[in-house]
Amino acid sequence: MATGNTRAAGRATDQRRSWKSWTLLALAILAVLLFWQWGSIGGQASAATAYAAKTACSCRYLGGRDLDSCQGDFVAGMGAVFVSQDETEQSVTATVPLVSSDTAHFHSGFGCVLDNWDD
Repeated sequence: MATGNTRAAGRATDQRRSWKSWTLLALAILAVLLFWQWGSIGGQASAATAYAAKTACSCRYLGGRDLDSCQGDFVAGMGAVFVSQDETEQSVTATVPLVSSDTAHFHSGFGCVLDNWDD
């Protein structure tokens, strides 16, 4: 009887090791793919935040609409972009957390203009 319990315990330990190995392998593959695609992800996020900041700023300060209603003007697939406004600066900032952020300011006579990039 003791031999049967020992074998079952050994199989359970092997299954846990196997599960941990597969999890570590999957995480390593995910990290490599993320590293490999980071330039593309960053570029797309930068374009999305610039578009969102300019569009929302124009909607808010030229169109006079509420910022929440301006988000309906964004193209599909921009769910990761968050926008906020600064009434005193008359600006809108769009952010993809941990990846990209852009701000557009309203200038009388020029409309909404993106801030300079530090690239």
